This record gives sequence, C-alpha cells and structure tokens, in this order.
Amino acid sequence: MTTLDIHNPATGTLITSLAADDAKAVATKAGLARAAWPAWRATPMAERKACITRFAELVKAQLESLAATMTRETGKPIQMSRNELNGFLGRIDFFLAQVDAAVQTETVFDEGGMTEQIQHTPLGVVANISAWNYPWFVGGNVFVPALLTGNVVLYKPSEYAAMSGLEMARLLHESGVPADVFIPLIGGGAVGAALMEQPIDGLFFTGSYATGSHIASVLGPRMVKLQLELGGKDPTYVCEDANVRNAAESLADGAMYNTGQSCCSVERIYVHETIYDAFVAHFVETVRGFKIGDPAANDTYIGAITRAPQLDVLDAQVADAIAKGATLLCGGKRLPGPGNGFEPTVFSHVDHRMELMREESFGPIIGIQKVRDDDEAVRLMNDTRYGLTAGVYTPDRDRARTLLAQVNAGSVYWNCCDRVSPRLPWSGHGDSGIGLTLSTYGIQTFTRPKAWHLRQP
Repeated sequence: MTTLDIHNPATGTLITSLAADDAKAVATKAGLARAAWPAWRATPMAERKACITRFAELVKAQLESLAATMTRETGKPIQMSRNELNGFLGRIDFFLAQVDAAVQTETVFDEGGMTEQIQHTPLGVVANISAWNYPWFVGGNVFVPALLTGNVVLYKPSEYAAMSGLEMARLLHESGVPADVFIPLIGGGAVGAALMEQPIDGLFFTGSYATGSHIASVLGPRMVKLQLELGGKDPTYVCEDANVRNAAESLADGAMYNTGQSCCSVERIYVHETIYDAFVAHFVETVRGFKIGDPAANDTYIGAITRAPQLDVLDAQVADAIAKGATLLCGGKRLPGPGNGFEPTVFSHVDHRMELMREESFGPIIGIQKVRDDDEAVRLMNDTRYGLTAGVYTPDRDRARTLLAQVNAGSVYWNCCDRVSPRLPWSGHGDSGIGLTLSTYGIQTFTRPKAWHLRQP
C-alpha cells in the first residue's frame, strides 16, 4: 500500500502516514462519483442547502481541533488557522444566501408568444486540486458552491494539507453529503496526474504557474472547463500624501501574514521618494515587532514555511538581491534549529533586475523601491507577467481609482491589502490564471448556461 507521510514543518517530526491513492484507485473513485451524480443532481436544492448548513455547524463546533490540525501540518500560526475557519464560515453563509438566485432560470424575453430563458445546469463531475496555504478557504471556494449547484466533487487536497482535506470529507459526510458525492483523493503529483486522465467535466486548480500551464495543455484539447488560480507578484504603491505609519503597518501585515504564504500577499512595494525613508523606517519597526515562534502558541505571528524547498527559493532571492546592490534591513536567513523557519526579511534600494522584484517569493520577504511619481509607479506595477492583486495608499479616492484603472490585476485595493471577499470575484490577469471563484459569478461557474427558445403554438 502506498502511503503519504505528513511532517510538521515547524519541527520536522512525522505526524502520521496516510493511505494514499494510486492511479487505479483514482479511476475507481471517479467512476463512483460519475454514478452518484444523477441522484445528487436530482436532490432538491433545499436538501443540498440543509447538508451544507449542517456542515457549517460541525465546522463551528469543532473549530479548535480543526485549527490545531491545520497548524500542525502547515505551520500556520494557530490564531491564523482560527481566523481562516471563522472566515470560511462567513463564505458558507454567503453561498447559502445567494445560490438560489444565482442559478434560478432567467426569463430574458417574453413577447408575441416567444419566450427566451437561460437555465443554469450543473457541470457534472468537478475535480478540485487544492492548495495548502489556505486549505479551507481555497477548497471551500470550490466544493461548497459545486455541491450546492448539484455537482459531485473529486477533491484532491495538497499533500501538505491532506489531514485537513480528510477532515472536510468527514464533516461533509456526517452532514448528509453522500460519500460518493464528495470523494477525497490523497497523494502527491501522481494522484493529480491520474485525476486529469479521468472523464471529468471541470477542473479547478490552485497552485503554481508551471503546474497550471501543464494542466491547461492536457485538458484544453479535451474542452474540459478550467479554473486556474496561479501565482502572483502583487504590488502596492504608497503615494506622497499617504499616512506613512498607517500604510507601513498595514503593508507589513499584508506582506508577512501567514508567513508571507498567501496568493495575495504584498510582494512588491513602491513608495514616493518624498516619504520613502520614513516609510521604510516604520515598516522595519513593525516587522521587527512580529513574534516568531511555535505556530501552536497564541501570540506567534511568524510561523513555519510549509514546503521545505521554498527555503531554497528565499535563500536565492536574498543572495541575488544583495549581489545586485540591495540593502538588507532585517532578516535574510533561515532560523536556527529544526523545522522550516525563515526570518522576516526586508530590503530597500531594490530594482527590477532582482528576482525579489520579479518572481513570486511566497515567504516572509519584501523589497521596497523608491519611485519619482505616479507614472513610474504604474509602469513598475505592470512590469510583471502576473496580475492577481494591486493596491494604492492615498487619501485621494479619485487618484487611487485613476491609478488602479491602469494596473493589470483581477483585484485592486485602496488603502488596504491582502483581502478576499466572498461577494467579489477572485480572478487574475496573465500568468495569474484563468477563470474565477467567489461572488455570484463564482457560483454560476459550476453550471452551464442552457438557452431555451419557447414559442407558443
């Protein structure tokens, strides 16, 4: 039997070994899901909603144990694990409140005996290859609306968050979702590859551009619906009229929250030259105040890097920045002792020759670059192959809207950052991916529009 070893990234110790799927098991589970779809599709919406309501109640009742599991396997600070689960409950509330209206049949024309309608029908078998950095958020953005709209789900959690994935399955099944309607698949890349070989109707993936591009090359010719949430190199511009301290404190949190392992983490900061020195000083002061330590401790802010190979990426970006003339203001190296620790790291006097300002870091590291004016800031913000989020700090709303309208990004922020709302679509430009989740559009994405032309005889 194949197994998947789960290690605590904060200590390096083995937590458990899980039974893993092979290609044969994946094919069998895909067949079970396909066979289960007609009955689940025919289940009244009220019953599907009742299952998800019970699921939310169980998550709320077991929140502490679920948070502890997430922290053990990902290294996420425990308070942030609690925050994620509480936020997830709010997203469930949104989906439950909006799903009926989002998928109801729409009459768009009704004159002279001719009626035109749009019906929203479920996709069928939805495959979800999810992420480890926010397993409940990222997974729930897919499987909750997918189930509500009458789809069955083959759910592959990241191998770095497999225990949380099994908890999701357990609670859904206890809530009344049939075991063949939501099926977890446990394992690494080979399981994902086997899943892509199945006759699925949609694949929703969160992860790297390299993997997303491969998925598109495999499934694109088969006309399988794809949603790919990929990388980001999210910029923010701090204008000369911004409140320097407030902006510095906000952006330090945006860069370092979840140890910098967020798709929408602030990864590049551009600051007007007239306030640059003051901003950098406040920013470094804030970062130095972040508590580094045991992710299970309530006051820990900087936890562990979940994937050990990412430490090599951070090391390389630090070395490259220093070699090309950047100034290291704090951090810059791995933490001593066991586990995947890395110091919160801040660079000034950076530029776009450096990998730090061009390639995704996905860790507690940030470069702060001086700019002359708005035009230079916008040019640099768009100097990237990614386009997930971008922000501007200024008291002038109109100025912020003018600037952000010129930036290629799926989500934009005025005087805030690192924020995702269930009411707004989550999407990206360029190498940040295709498709969307969240909002009412993120409910409808799990359906096919069917056009009805109805003429009275």
